[in-house]
Amino acid sequence: MTTILDKIIDKKREEVAFLKKSALTYKTDRIPTSFYDRIIASKTIALIAEVKRASPSKGDINLGVDPVEQATIYAQNGADAVSVLTDTPFFKGTMDDLKAVKANVEIPLLNKDFIIDEIQIDRAKASGGDIILLIAAALNDEEMHRLYRHSKEHGLDVLVEVHNEAEMERALALEANIIGINNRDLHSFKTDLAVTERLLSQYGKEKAIFVSESGIKTKEDAIRLKEAGARALLVGETLMLAGDVAATVRSLKVEL
Repeated sequence: MTTILDKIIDKKREEVAFLKKSALTYKTDRIPTSFYDRIIASKTIALIAEVKRASPSKGDINLGVDPVEQATIYAQNGADAVSVLTDTPFFKGTMDDLKAVKANVEIPLLNKDFIIDEIQIDRAKASGGDIILLIAAALNDEEMHRLYRHSKEHGLDVLVEVHNEAEMERALALEANIIGINNRDLHSFKTDLAVTERLLSQYGKEKAIFVSESGIKTKEDAIRLKEAGARALLVGETLMLAGDVAATVRSLKVEL
């Protein structure tokens, strides 16, 4: 049975083929801003606040959002990084969104996309990304190791995303220092904060920093995940729909 993730990756292959056929090069001497260092220095749970217009699971979320305005509010109210969705077919984001945010916000930026090839990593760095995402469910071991190594060689932080024990073992085999636990199953799209609790009850003593992703709505959720062992949160939909974005950002920055 073909899943949404399968469809997304098929589209990414087409995108990568186009980038390579276009003979585009993405060279930059820019030194990325470290998200890892920011987490280590933080006395509160770190927050990756996301700019997301739409998603396959929720449909249109906030199509009229101004990415720069949204990211600026995030940064001014204590967010530690901004995640910018750059996938167009499924999330209605663009690389121009990432570039625009980078020109206006100083905190680290996550290029939130489905990375399957080195050319996407080079493009991410050249466009202002400081962090890239590698999704274990979308990559085999050879791909993960190769893309992780390429990212680190170019000074980028890497958020390695997992959802279950098998994927966690693969992330740890990379010696990844930032591991995201996605509470949303990318096949069924069911969301459950207990996924973070379950995995950290088993792996919480590992050296990596753990980021809990998806389904986080309230300060109480942030406290729950902090108590489970998460050092950072990735929050998108809640912030995109918030009546008071600034207050919502502040509320999620709970003391460690």
